[in-house]
Amino acid sequence: MLDSRSHDEAIWKGIAAGVAGGLVASFVMNQFQAVTKKISESSGNGNGKGKGKGNGKGEAQKNAGEDATVKTAEAITGAFGHHLTKDEKEVAGPAVHYAFGATMGGVYGALAELSPKVAAGAGVPFGTALWIAADEVAVPALGLSKKPTESPAAVHAYALASHAVYGLTTDLVRRAVLRAIC
Repeated sequence: MLDSRSHDEAIWKGIAAGVAGGLVASFVMNQFQAVTKKISESSGNGNGKGKGKGNGKGEAQKNAGEDATVKTAEAITGAFGHHLTKDEKEVAGPAVHYAFGATMGGVYGALAELSPKVAAGAGVPFGTALWIAADEVAVPALGLSKKPTESPAAVHAYALASHAVYGLTTDLVRRAVLRAIC
C-alpha cells in the first residue's frame, strides 16, 4: 500500500499526464474532424456545413451559427464587460476547447490513479462518457446547442466517434507520459 505522500504524488503525476494527454487529444480530435469533414465533402455526402472549422466542436454543438466553445468564451468575457470581436472569437473558441480538453484529461488522469479500472478500454469509455455528459446533456442544457433530438443520428455518431478518438488519445498519451516520468 502506498503511503499518503506517495499516493498524493501518484495523483499529481496522473493529473499532469492527463492534462498532457487531454491537450494532445484535443488536437488529434480537431484533426480527425477536419479529415472526416474533407472525406464527407469529397464523397458528395457533405454540404460544407455541419462540422465547424476544425475547432473541436461539431454540428451537435452549434446553435444560431456559433460554436458552443465560442458561446462559452463570449459568456466568460461578457461577465467582465467585454464582448469578443470576430478575430477574438477565432482564438477564444479553440482556447476554450483546449482548456476543457486539458481539464478533462487531468480529471481522467487523477481518476485513473485512484482506480486503475477507470482506464479500462484505453480511454474509449472515458471519451464516450464525456460525449454523453458534455455534448448530449450539459451543452444543450446550458443553451449552447440544439437539443439532441433536433440533430440527425449521423451528427451524434460523428460526435461520438470524435470523442472516442479524444478518449483513446488521452489515454495513450497519459500512459506514455507516466512511463517517462515514473
